[in-house]
Parts: sequence; structure tokens; C-alpha cells
Amino acid sequence: METFWFCVIALLWLGYLFLEGFDFGVGMLLPVLGRDETERRVLINTIGPVWDGNEVWLLVAGGATFAAFPDWYASLFSSAYLPLTLFLLALIGRGVAFEYRGKVDSARWRRVWDTVIVTGSWVAALGVGLVLSANVFGLPLDANGDRLGSPFAAISLETLLGAFAVAGYALVHGAVFLSLKTEGEVRERARSLALKAAPLALLPLVVLLLTVQLRFGSVWTWAATIVVALAALGAYTRLVLRREGQAFALMGVAVAATVTALFGALYPNVLPSTLDPAWSLTVAGAASSPYTLTVMTWVAAFGTPAVLVYQGWTYWVFRKRIGARHIPPVHVPTGDARVGEPS
Repeated sequence: METFWFCVIALLWLGYLFLEGFDFGVGMLLPVLGRDETERRVLINTIGPVWDGNEVWLLVAGGATFAAFPDWYASLFSSAYLPLTLFLLALIGRGVAFEYRGKVDSARWRRVWDTVIVTGSWVAALGVGLVLSANVFGLPLDANGDRLGSPFAAISLETLLGAFAVAGYALVHGAVFLSLKTEGEVRERARSLALKAAPLALLPLVVLLLTVQLRFGSVWTWAATIVVALAALGAYTRLVLRREGQAFALMGVAVAATVTALFGALYPNVLPSTLDPAWSLTVAGAASSPYTLTVMTWVAAFGTPAVLVYQGWTYWVFRKRIGARHIPPVHVPTGDARVGEPS
């Protein structure tokens, strides 16, 4: 059961990185691809119906970690408190900005909230990459699972590499998503940017995976790393051929193989100690009781299909492309305008 729930938590992080990844990417690219207010509204409307649903995967991943591996949750969240706090503040800022930017018919007002969206997207992507890579490379934990050293112990060259790896992936993933979800000039600019940015933006991810595999890898995690490279190359070639849907799916394969390689290299630990390997938190040692894990499994067996069906239905309803022709003139009716929802 412990190993099963370790895999479930990895799967939840996979869902979050895939769905919130393009979400972050759209926010990062808002001032780059949105050259006027109408185009910026096009970009925001591509994620308007789904961005808050995407964040549910993060909440469930955190909750599942707390319930299934309380020692892992306590040690990681207390040891990486500062980057996690910045990450959560960035998420809060993005959410507020999506809702508030259209409440006042003022260019200055919208510029302020656009800045919050862009900044929050970058900080959140960098933050989640830093925390996940710190979890893989380890933290200075003592025998009790408590962090020793400064509050900045989670920040190192390896974790900064992880931060840029996730941010680079999100940037490319967002551009591919926009090339799939928009039409007209925005679509062409998104596709062109994805092709130009991919070799450089995905380089930190490649270096991160090679670093992890050289230190902790096994045969099957090396195989997952090769899948990442092949999927990324396949996505690039599909995008060249204007097969945006296939490119987007292959980006999903790339992030799935990335999570497999990282969590596979981590197992059987859940949080390594850089001070003494004997002090590392393991799957068996950090897990809750078998009864707790059994109850969680039954709850997940009934709840997960409902969530997947609902979220899948949402994406199906809002599956069509969005362009400038779908955006009405800027006007804010008193009291009930909602930015981020399809016009």
C-alpha cells in the first residue's frame, strides 16, 4: 500500500505539471503573444474555464501526501517553507488577477493585473520546480526529519536547475497549447515561438534529468529519460508539420516520462537526507498506518473517476479554438463581468 500511494502521489504531480504547466505558460507569454488588449483577452480566455480546476491537482497532491506520508509532508513543507510560501503567494496573485483585470474599464488597471499574471506565472513555475528538485536531491535533515541549517537550505545549484527546467517546460508547453487553442495571428506567433524557444528552454530539463540519472538512476529510469528526449523531439517535428494536437499530446508524454524518471530515482526514499543517508525518509518509514491507507484507497476509488469525468467534460465543452473575432469590445457591465471565461 505504501508503494501504491507513492505512485499515486507521483501521478497527481504528473497531472498538475501537465495541466498547470500550459496554464503557467500562457501567463508567461501574455505580453509576448498578446500585442493588444483583444489578443491578451484571447490568451486569457484559452485557460479561463480550466485554470482553477487545474490547481485542484496540487491540492489533492498535498492532501494525499499529508494523509499517506505525514512525515514526508512535515519535513518537506517545513524545510522548504520560504520557496513554498512564494509559490503559494504567486498562485494567489494569479487567481486574483484573472478575476479582477476586467472589473474596471481602464488600460492602466488591466496593465497592473497583467503584470501580476505574468509575475505570478513565472514565480509559481520556478517555485514548483525548485521544491520538486529539492525533494529529489535531498535536504539537510537530521535523524528526526528536521532541517538543519538556514531557511535557504532548499536553494542550491541543483534545485535552481530544477526551477528553470519546470519554467522552461511550462513556457514551451504553453506556446504549444496556444497554437492548438487559438486561431489567426496568435496561433502563428505561438507556433513560431514554440519552435524557436524549445531548444533553449528545454535544455535545463535535459540537464536536470541527466544529473539525476547519473547520481541516482537505474536502467528503467534511464529508459524514461530517453522517452523524454524522444517525445520532445517528436513534439517538435509534429509542430513543424502543424500537427498541434499531436505535439501537445507528446508534450504530455514528455512530462509523464519526466515524473517517472524523477520519482523512480527517488524511490524507495520519499525525501533523502544530504547529511546522512541513514536519516533519509523512506516509503515504508514515513507512511501512515495500513488502515489509513486502505480507507484512502476506497475514497480515491470512488472520488477519482468523478473528478476525471467532470474535468474531461469541461475540456470537451471548451475544446474549440478562440480568436479575436470571438472577443467583444471592451465593456464592463456593472457588477457581473467575469474575466477569464469564454466570451
